[in-house]
Amino acid sequence: MSRPSRHDRIELDVPLDEIGDPDALRRRVARIAGMAPDALPPLTVVRRAIDARGQRAVFHLVVGLGDTPLRTPDRPPLREVSGEPVLIVGDGPAGLFCAHELARAGIASMVIERGKTVQPRRHDLAAIQKRGEVDPDSNYCFGEGGAGTYSDGKLYTRADKRGDPRDVLETLAESGAPEEILVDARPHIGSNKLPRVVTSMREALESVGVRFEMGARVVKLRIVGGSVRGVDLADGRTIEGRAVVLATGHSARDVFDMLLALGVPLEPKGFALGVRIEHPQLLVNRAQYGRDAEHPLLPNAAYRLAEPTTIDARERGVFSFCMCPGGWIVPASTENDALVVNGMSLSRRDSPFANSGLVVAIEPDDWERAGFHGALGGVALQRAIERASFEAGGGSMRAPATRASDFLLRRTSQTLPDTSYIPGVTSAEIGSVLDVAGVPVAERIRSALRVFDRRLRGYASSDAILVATESRTSAPVRTPRDPVTLECAGLRRLYPCGEGAGYAGGIVSAALDGIRVARAITKELAQK
Repeated sequence: MSRPSRHDRIELDVPLDEIGDPDALRRRVARIAGMAPDALPPLTVVRRAIDARGQRAVFHLVVGLGDTPLRTPDRPPLREVSGEPVLIVGDGPAGLFCAHELARAGIASMVIERGKTVQPRRHDLAAIQKRGEVDPDSNYCFGEGGAGTYSDGKLYTRADKRGDPRDVLETLAESGAPEEILVDARPHIGSNKLPRVVTSMREALESVGVRFEMGARVVKLRIVGGSVRGVDLADGRTIEGRAVVLATGHSARDVFDMLLALGVPLEPKGFALGVRIEHPQLLVNRAQYGRDAEHPLLPNAAYRLAEPTTIDARERGVFSFCMCPGGWIVPASTENDALVVNGMSLSRRDSPFANSGLVVAIEPDDWERAGFHGALGGVALQRAIERASFEAGGGSMRAPATRASDFLLRRTSQTLPDTSYIPGVTSAEIGSVLDVAGVPVAERIRSALRVFDRRLRGYASSDAILVATESRTSAPVRTPRDPVTLECAGLRRLYPCGEGAGYAGGIVSAALDGIRVARAITKELAQK
């Protein structure tokens, strides 16, 4: 190549034993650039990924030559806010980033969250783990930061058409997230660090006048002349605002019920449902990294699997979801008589277990055929399987489980392997739990499991355990909105937003939708 400028970028693969050696990196870059190592400008790794194809792992790097800043200069700052507030219902990534973007424009907002801030929320999570007691307003789904706060903090998204994911990552880094999220191809923060990041974002917003109402559950919208003017809270208070953003997350079923009662149009939307599958992390490392599996510089391995299945001439995909290397399975229930599981990891991802959702794509016509009708038919399907799972586990958030090898043979396991799931597991034939509502979930998972076992050795072995039920992958309902103004169809000043409204599927995509809604509100207010 021609002599590089100070702002060129070079891609290269680096063997594991050289990744921590800056002189070796300079020599490799120098050979590609056709320069002497000491003639190179300073090097900055701006992108890092692991390539484990062919049972041999290498680090794939993009290296910037010269002064290559990881953060974008001159990013819009927060401004002191003023005026009647926009009410943002929900303090997850959609609501938080909506408030952040409004503050960049100097527009006041009030974030209203049914749950608690991160520190007292921890006590409610402990009550679920240790005693099987669920606070319906403060749990793994509800509270400061939303469901993502305690589910690893994965920041990978393909939703770049919805906005600039880089803006979200840099905001998180400014709030205390590790700089590595700006470099890693599949960034994550970890459930031990994300609470501090969320708190830092809140404190920065409060410093410019944004208000937060925690422990405040919205029970009704105040509607005047076809426009939303405020909200009523469960404690009897009424709060008025110039607009209302509904960013309540995928599990706020009472909000769906409220909207339906008010005559707000809702649409059924596909989601995914299945189990958590857990393996010894070493099994996954060996399957992914081959002979390099125990190299000290390699992180615990992740995987991504997908396979179409066909039953009764209906094709539905089965895929891994929210994979947590070095993680734990946790109880994500929001009701005391229903069982939901999810996965999480800390920043180091150093648990001896690897878990992932193993889920089937479910479409509205699947649950219609099973007898669940209307806009909230998908919610009814979720509830039926979650309650069957709770009963099969025996209560107190114990989960029904089986070895993958026994699941393939449609039988209950005589013994179960060790698991990260703290409330404990009960051996059960979980195929009957998954299919209790009449949608063929179990048979599709069995079909895909056999394929996955060929792709990732040991995946369906007796060392793997399936834990039911993973059902809150996304909201099974969408609140239609105007494609330009983003207001709710037929109701002015109401802005459905994020996962709960059916427009996102993860931390970054939800944050991007919050930013998009904030910009739509800013444009609308500027025209008045």
